[in-house]
Parts: sequence; structure tokens; C-alpha cells
Amino acid sequence: MESNIVTPDKTIIQPAVKEQKASLPVTGMSCASCALSVESMVGAQPGVSQAAVNFASQTLQVSYDPDKVTLTDIQRNVQDIGFDLIIDQENAQEKQEEAQQNHYLALKKRTIAAAILTIPVFIIGMFFMDMPYGNWVMMVLSAPVLFYFGRSFFINAFRQARNGKANMDTLVSMSTGIAFGFSVFNTFFPEFWHERGLHPHVYFEAAAVVIVFIMLGKLLEERAKSNTSTAIKKLMGLQPKTVWRVEGGIEREVAISEVQKGDLLLVRAGEKIPVDGEVAQGSSYVDEAMISGEPVPVAKHKGDKVYAGTINQKGSFRFVAEKVGIETMLAQIIKMVQEAQGSKAPVQKLVDKIAGIFVPVVLVIALISFTAWLTLGGDNALTQGLLAMVTVLVIACPCALGLATPTAIMVGVGKGAENGILIKDAESLEQAHKVNAIILDKTGTITEGKPVVTDILWADGVEPRKQNLQTLLLSLELQSEHPLAEAVVRHLKDQKVRSLELDNFDSLTGLGVKASLQGNRYLAGNSKLLKEEGVRITPELTIQAEALRAEAKTVIFFSENTDAVALIAIADRIKQSSAAAIRTLQERGIEVYMLTGDNQQTAASVAAQVGIRNYRAEVLPSDKAAFVKELQEKGKVVAMVGDGINDSHALAQADVSIAMGKGSDIAIDVAKMTLISSDLQQIPKALNLSKQTVRAIKQNLFWAFIYNLIGIPVAAGVLYPLYGFLLDPMIAGAAMALSSVSVVINSLRLKVQKI
Repeated sequence: MESNIVTPDKTIIQPAVKEQKASLPVTGMSCASCALSVESMVGAQPGVSQAAVNFASQTLQVSYDPDKVTLTDIQRNVQDIGFDLIIDQENAQEKQEEAQQNHYLALKKRTIAAAILTIPVFIIGMFFMDMPYGNWVMMVLSAPVLFYFGRSFFINAFRQARNGKANMDTLVSMSTGIAFGFSVFNTFFPEFWHERGLHPHVYFEAAAVVIVFIMLGKLLEERAKSNTSTAIKKLMGLQPKTVWRVEGGIEREVAISEVQKGDLLLVRAGEKIPVDGEVAQGSSYVDEAMISGEPVPVAKHKGDKVYAGTINQKGSFRFVAEKVGIETMLAQIIKMVQEAQGSKAPVQKLVDKIAGIFVPVVLVIALISFTAWLTLGGDNALTQGLLAMVTVLVIACPCALGLATPTAIMVGVGKGAENGILIKDAESLEQAHKVNAIILDKTGTITEGKPVVTDILWADGVEPRKQNLQTLLLSLELQSEHPLAEAVVRHLKDQKVRSLELDNFDSLTGLGVKASLQGNRYLAGNSKLLKEEGVRITPELTIQAEALRAEAKTVIFFSENTDAVALIAIADRIKQSSAAAIRTLQERGIEVYMLTGDNQQTAASVAAQVGIRNYRAEVLPSDKAAFVKELQEKGKVVAMVGDGINDSHALAQADVSIAMGKGSDIAIDVAKMTLISSDLQQIPKALNLSKQTVRAIKQNLFWAFIYNLIGIPVAAGVLYPLYGFLLDPMIAGAAMALSSVSVVINSLRLKVQKI
């Protein structure tokens, strides 16, 4: 602890509090209300100024005074309510993943075992209730279901109660516990009821089935929960583990951690660039799709910048390291993705909100009904009061409430998969119908994502020799290292054109290629190359070239001797369905934006062709995420649609993130929805599916509660003074089961609805 500072005039100055911040993985959370419990417990601890728990990323962001509270104190506080923190920062993410995986596997085993024991209990309770020793068999089989496989409900309820809180576990444990205890009493002492003219009903099957159904709901939620760390791991995997460092003219392989600013590094063909830097010697083409999203590799010469994680294509070069470690652009992208995923507020499920009110209300009603019977009842006041209390708790048991969301979500997810829409979690499916702004990446999303030949226009008079000229063009481009040459080669090979051997091949950097055959000279390249070589381009070809460039196409000329004989237009072709899908979204009142790392001319051309009015060109990955945030700050619910590594930050930031199935693995991992076909027509379908699923969830909640709204007052005995009617706990159990059946059937209706 820092001591006070005493000035010459005897004034005592206390040192400023040095507050610390920490991001700690939380384990054991299974619902949004769990996150709220952890948040409130940590936030109430002395020395903690701020605490925020993100259920989606399973992390606690905490600001605290280390002089007043330690991380160990905070961890102990969280453990008191049944959860845990990973305070050892070394391999924290791996430990959290391992804990989550172990929790899921343990829950799966417990659910299966509980279901196996519950099936015979259910059969006996519903169809063979009068069989000899039936009650004893059910008691023996249902006891481990409740108190071993379902013990977490009772443990969590006790911990919540100890801290003055109540949640769904409270209601589950009380209703099943009282139903079980009541049934045990009736099994051991049936004569107690016989003497009073009543039949000693048991509710072992109701208690066991409730536990299994709720465990199944939790298992489905765990399985649906997304694991965002996979995307981070793949981003980290873009950086090589070792690098070639040039020392005194000698190349030596060293670990990337040893690289310092100013080191001279070598990158060979096909290798990933390890750090950010500047080319010192050599030239090559580098695939920078992870930064720009554009499919065409970029030419790199002396003085050009290169970035970590990008891929060197065919040449090799040496470059000077300028940014290493966490300073590289790749490291910044990783950091931005992590922050965007961690900054989302936890989704407060509708069920948890209702349960927060529902649980204490049911407990109060049960106690009031018992007290009322004791006070106002007749000869059998204790018996009827006990029956009324048990009936209230049984009919109010939240089995249907626990199934309302997961059943609709699971059917919705299955329906999406049938239609080529893969949905990772409930949050995105619930949010999608609220979307009123959609951002589309250009390359690979609106367009096909790879350069293709769109036009080959031949000069007048060369048509009779077209076949021979195609052979010569293919032979020339086959030897070129330029990325666009691959598009020409693909196009001609698809047309079954064959190649032959050329003489005197020469590659002219930044211009094109040339070769000769039988005394004839052939060139393929830009207009600058033809001009330098004295080749004539006809006015017709010049006009056609300008028209194609206006459509944002790259033009390559092909010449024989002194005359241009053809021009080839290459572009990233727009998908056939893009314009129609964008029009459908706009007709729904959704604002559509296009963002691209490409130049202004290309962006304007593509936007015009698909009918997008709002677009931005030459944007970096961080610019895309910033634009998403800008729209969110204006109150928009934003969907981001992309396919590349450069889209991953914006995808993580968006309210709903959608990846193209043919895009990068990292974009698919970060996004919460994936369109398998990469067809934008699937987006309106995904929004429709969301709307239908949310409607089904709300209907399910209605069915889950309508029985309670009618049944709880009846179970409490409000009709007894008027009609002498007191609801039998068995009927209450049937009503509870019927509400669950109604929920499941309503969810299954989603399967037959059109999207």
C-alpha cells in the first residue's frame, strides 16, 4: 500500500487509487440470469467499481482496487453462488474451453442416465399405477433422477437462497422436491389418507419427467451456444511460427518471437508474410484478401508495404520488418474481433425476465393457499392445505417454460439447415427479424469473388484465324505469372483450346508478356505495353476498351506483330441473384449498404448494377466495423454479410452476422449464420425464419402460462367455497404435461411453414 505524501506546509496528500481492470473467463453459466447473478454479486463486492458479465463470450470485465480486493476474493465470491472464475491468465482461454466441454459432456451423460431411469417411472405412473409395489419401484428409480443426476437444481437453488435470490432452479427444486417428498410420505403412510377417505396419490413420474425435460432444455442450449475462440485460433494460425532472417548475407530460420524491428527477412513463393514491413529487394504478387477482401493479388516491388498473414504468390523477396508482435495489422484484426465479441451486452432472454417475477409469485401463492386453508378450512384443513400447496407447485412447474425457447429454436435451426441456412445460436435467430440495416461486402458476397473473363472481342478481319489466335493467346498466358493470366487460361481451357510451345518468352513487369513463333511477335498486356512496342490499336477496339473500363472491367490487349487483334475483359462477375435479393430487402424497408476495399470506380459500377444507393470504397477492416458501430449508434439493428478475413471484425461487431458458405473459414466461424450456397436470396428467407421462430416462442410462452393462469387459482382452492371443487394434484400434473405437449406441437408447426 502506498503511504500518504506530506508537503512542507504539513498538508497530507493521499495517493490516487490505481484501479486495475481484468477480463476473466466465467465457467458454469447456463443462462442469461446466471450472468446477471455473477454480475450483481461481483459488483456488490467492496473495492469493485464496475462489473459486466457477457453471457455470449462467458467473460467478466471487472474494474477493481487491488488494495481493497483481490482476484482471489472475487473468485471466492463467485464460487459461493455456484460458478467459477479462471483467474490464472496463462492459457485461460484453453482452460475455459476445456471446462465448457467437460460441463457439456457431463450434462449429456446425466441427461441420458436420468432419461433411462425416468422412462419406466413414467410408464408405471401413467398406465400401471395399481401394479403391486409400483409406488416403491417408482420411488427407488426417481430418487437418483432428482437427487443425483438433477442435484444441480437443488444445489443452485440453495446457493441462490443463501444470497437472497430465486431463479428457475428454485421453482424446479421446490416443486419436484415437494412432489417427491409428498409421494414418499404417501408410499410409507398410505393409511393416513385412507382414514380421511382420500386416495394417497404419488407424483414420482411428474417429478422425474420435469427434471429430465429441464435438463434436456439446458443440454440443447449448451449445444447451441457458439464457441467464438475457433475464429481467433484460425486468425492466429495465419502467422507462421518461424521466419527466414538474413544476417550478413546468410539466411537463417528463427522463431517469429525473435524477430525485431529493422530485421531483414526473406519470404519465398507460397509462404505467409510473418510481420508488417517494406520490400527491400525483389518483387512478387501478394494475396492481400485478408485486408482488402479483393481477389486479385497485388504486385509488390521495392518500397511497397507488406502485411503479416498475407500470402506471397510466385516470386520471392526480402523486406525490412517494421511492425512486430501485437503491432502488426493481423494482431490488430485479432484484437478487434475479440473486443467486438466481448463488448456485446448479454441477451436477457424473455423467459428469464418472466421467471424473475414468476418464481417468487408462485412461491407466495403456494404459501398463501396453505395458510388460508389452515386458517379457514374445516376438519381436513391441514390435509387440503397441503394438497393445495403441492398442487400449486406441481401445476406451476416450469417444464413448458423451460422448453418454450429451446424447442422453437431447435426446430427453427433445423428448418434453416434444410434451406441452406446454417444458424449457430439462438441470439441471431431471435434478432434477425428486427434488422433494418444490412451491410454487404462486395467481393465474394455481391460478386462471385474471383476474376473471370467476361468478354473477348476480336478485331475486324481476324475471325477466320480466331482458332489459331486463341491457341497462341493461351500459350502466351500459360507462361505468365500475372494473376489475371490465370483467368484467361481458365476461360480458354474451358473452351477446349490447346496450347503449343512459343519462342523467346519474356515477362515485362507492370506491362505484360511477349513471345514469338515462326518469326511472328505476340504480346498480351496493357495499352502501355502495346504503345511502347509500336503496336496499332484500331479506333473500334479503343472505343470498346473504354466502354468495358467504364463497367469496372480490367482490359488486356492481345496483338500479332504490329496490330492489336483482340481485347480481353476481366472482372469479378456479379452473382445472378444479387440484384433481385437487394431489391427484395429494400422493398421491405431495410436500408442496404455496400462496403468494399476496391477502388471508387469499381464500387460505383457494381452499386449501380445491383441498385445500391449507399456505398463506400477503399475501406479497411477497421473502417467496416466502425461503420457498423456508427449505424448501431443511430439506433439501427445491423446485419453484416461478408465472406473474408477482412470482414471478421465487422461480422463480430454486427447485431446479426452472416457469412457466405464459399468464404473464408474465419468469416464462417465469427458469423452466427452461414449461407451454404452463398446466394443473397437466402437472406430474406433467414429474416422470415427468424420472424416465424420468434412468433412460435411467444406462442409457446402463451401455452406455457395459460395453464398456470387458469390452473394456479383453481389449484389454490378459489372454486372450493362456491362449488366445492378442489383440483386433484394428478390433474395438475396432467395439465402441466399437456402444456409441455402443446409447446412441442406448436414448435413442430414451424417445420411445415414456408419461408
